Amino acid sequence: MFNPTQLEEMAKKLADAIPAGFAEFPEEGKKQVQLNLQRVLERMEMVSREEFDVQKAVLAKTRSKLEALEARLSELEDQKSQ
Repeated sequence: MFNPTQLEEMAKKLADAIPAGFAEFPEEGKKQVQLNLQRVLERMEMVSREEFDVQKAVLAKTRSKLEALEARLSELEDQKSQ
């Protein structure tokens, strides 16, 4: 769903947001935050921006084809009624 780089960036942002007293957050803790973040995002059924953009393009193409078919159907209906 999300690529590892995106998860690492999110985990780093979370780690950076931790107060200074916890700055020595162990590597195992960072990995645990990353795993938990991945689980939460999967439960939320979120998709990456890349996946969203791909689906958006597919939808636009499908909508365009549908509009063309509707226009063609309308033409054929007009021809039939004449």
